[in-house]
Amino acid sequence: MPPTSPRGLICIPALNEAPRLPRTLHLLAKHRPPDFDVLVVDDGSTDNTAEVAQACGAMCLRLPIHLGYGGALQTGYKFALRRRYEFLVQLDADGQHDPAGIPALLAPLLAGEADLVIGNRFHEEYDYPSPLVRDIGRRFFAILCRGLTGFALRDPTSGFKALNRKTLALLVKEGFPLDFPDADVFIMMHYCGIRFREVNVRMWPSPEKTSMHAGFFHPIRYSGKILLSILMVLLRQLGGPHD
Repeated sequence: MPPTSPRGLICIPALNEAPRLPRTLHLLAKHRPPDFDVLVVDDGSTDNTAEVAQACGAMCLRLPIHLGYGGALQTGYKFALRRRYEFLVQLDADGQHDPAGIPALLAPLLAGEADLVIGNRFHEEYDYPSPLVRDIGRRFFAILCRGLTGFALRDPTSGFKALNRKTLALLVKEGFPLDFPDADVFIMMHYCGIRFREVNVRMWPSPEKTSMHAGFFHPIRYSGKILLSILMVLLRQLGGPHD
């Protein structure tokens, strides 16, 4: 008998993404690996995101209230664990993440070389446009991550990732941020023994300036929140191992 393909889940958190979701799911259908299901987590949308997802053939979990990007992701993580999927790929609903990069994300997992693979949009093959303030923040947190973990992470705010069940089991625990799980989660995973890889992928700029990091004051609030969260991770680490 031929070997069976690994069973996986593609998790797409979505908030009021009905206009953009059909195109995202159409592109995903061209690159979805065999035996990978598609789950849209509707994070309390006020439009018909859930209906659009189901009409496009995806499974959909509809949250009764808005939990935030991290809360929607964690819902998908719990779903994947309970349904015994081996791998999970997380993908944004707005079309930023090119699904053609999914095989590159999965390759280190399938080879047993990593537990978590991060898609890097900043590389020589593609000039991703990034506002100056956000680029400074990205570089700062990349330096901070490297100093604390020794891993040269280039894209600490990337939401295009692939992970295995070992990583999923850690991310469903209490303490996972419900809003912006970024550099703080990466550092937390490092101290839990997770093996990382970073692969080059293509991403498109956020459409219609709808990025969750947009706004004048948001970068300040975001940076402060991430720094505080990293501090808490370090304090917990100094306190010894936790279950």
